Amino acid sequence: MFRTLGGGELATSRAKPVHPHAVAELCAEGNRLYAAALRAGRVARSEAESAPCLVDLALLQPDTDDSAWLRPVPPAVALARQLGPIEHEIAERRQLSIELAQVFEPFMTLSREAHAPSDSVTVLEGGERINAALNLATAQVQTELLTVQPSDRISESSLLKGLERDRALLERGVEIRSLYQHTARYNPEKLAYAAQLSGGRVEYRTIDELVERLIICDGAVAFIPARDDQKIALELRHPGLVRYLMKVFEYLWVRAVPMSTSGPYTVDAAGITEVQHSIAKLLVEGHVDEAIARRLGMNVRTCRAHIAKLAQALGSGSRAQLGYLIAQSGILDKDATLPEQGATR
Repeated sequence: MFRTLGGGELATSRAKPVHPHAVAELCAEGNRLYAAALRAGRVARSEAESAPCLVDLALLQPDTDDSAWLRPVPPAVALARQLGPIEHEIAERRQLSIELAQVFEPFMTLSREAHAPSDSVTVLEGGERINAALNLATAQVQTELLTVQPSDRISESSLLKGLERDRALLERGVEIRSLYQHTARYNPEKLAYAAQLSGGRVEYRTIDELVERLIICDGAVAFIPARDDQKIALELRHPGLVRYLMKVFEYLWVRAVPMSTSGPYTVDAAGITEVQHSIAKLLVEGHVDEAIARRLGMNVRTCRAHIAKLAQALGSGSRAQLGYLIAQSGILDKDATLPEQGATR
């Protein structure tokens, strides 16, 4: 076969021309000559020298009647030849994937049994996404909604949205139980909210301190905050986690006081109120004012006013001394009495 060399001379080469590209990247000259050969039924061997890839790729074959000509291989035949090895490799790969799946299936079963599914804990970031998940979960509640809500101020719009949501739940026969701190009894918005929804299937109780929010829907899904700024929450669907949180709720519930009853802030014989007992306990545990206020659902200013009354009742002149006097006085025992103490509120 003859090929054109760089100097324009003709040289004889017994070696098969090297094909510089794949059939899927057929060169322009190869495209032109193959199309011409299909139209004419054949092409001169000398003309095909400009596109040796056509012979390399078996798109042209010798004319058995005249060796000076090449005849085109029908495109359907050429395509079948090209696809055959590919389809065979695909079949082999598919069989390998089936065999691999069969090998790993027992281990996948063990993994599913030993570990919770990946969607059992979902991280929700941003108020919009958190609220959307909460709204979807509460809209699907059928039997019971449990909430732990540390006290804070409620805007009018939030109050109306909450009322609309909870009324819809009550109309479906859902029972609602909500826990607040004792300070909610002096929160007009919370009292108005409770008054609007008072009934047999809804109950509100208060307790001295709460740490974080908690919402449990039908014992199947729970929501808890993941950060103090409330911008990230966790949606929990792991049965074990939700069951544990329900036990925590019930533990708090039986120790809480129904909001319909009076007076968690009664003054004992020592002149110390319930809230001051709670503050005294947290002071002894080493909590700072801001943490105490957050856990008891009051602002820091109110918390410090109660601390000042405790200091006055115990005759303390410093914060360090106050903690010591609380521990030594026995006021954390609610039956204890302190001599010569002024009543505080």
